[in-house]
Amino acid sequence: MFRLSHLSSPAIAFALLLTVTACQRIGHSAEPAVAIPPPAVDEPLATSTTETAVFAGGCFWGVQGVFQHVKGVSKAVSGYAGGGGGAHYQDVGTGNTGHAESVEVTFDPHQVTYGQLLQIYFSVAHDPTQFNRQGPDVGPQYRSTIFAANDTQKNVAAEYIAQLDKSGAYARPIVTTIETGKAFYPAERYHQDYLTLHPTEPYIAINDLPKVENLKRLFPERWREQPALVYAR
Repeated sequence: MFRLSHLSSPAIAFALLLTVTACQRIGHSAEPAVAIPPPAVDEPLATSTTETAVFAGGCFWGVQGVFQHVKGVSKAVSGYAGGGGGAHYQDVGTGNTGHAESVEVTFDPHQVTYGQLLQIYFSVAHDPTQFNRQGPDVGPQYRSTIFAANDTQKNVAAEYIAQLDKSGAYARPIVTTIETGKAFYPAERYHQDYLTLHPTEPYIAINDLPKVENLKRLFPERWREQPALVYAR
């Protein structure tokens, strides 16, 4: 596990510089949560107990942290999607790979549906009206994108975006895109469970912890106190 306490002073400086590439450390407040209606169209009742969904909405630390606290989610993994070939954070941070920082959510559709995950994604996990950025993080690697696993997910997401735009829930149009046929690549281990491991880090405290609190406040029926971590502690 990547821990700054294990490094020398020059190594710490270098490590911090690399981490900035993934999620910049600029003073900013978290994107405000928006109370929105659930989707009018959702997936049909599933026969399986496991499904995956991939969402991109800015720095993956906060998006992962939100979904790790959702009932019915068994795993939420930070990673990259949208580009070709493999992915490494140094390259993704340039904004030239086509990848976006993303989170792959594994969930039980009998406990939480895909549409309910979309509601959380649009409401508290990020601001879907920001184009190629989220708060302090700027570039296509921070874009708002749903990586649909199949036509059903694609159609549910498209219907919900249209529903939300028509509802006037947001002051600006939703810019979230839907991409299909894109592989997901897990991020490096030190990016996993980052919010849980570093709750007092300024970036996390300012940008991401409010999202988790908004999840608890706006979706108490979906809230789980203990996060579904990638690595057991």
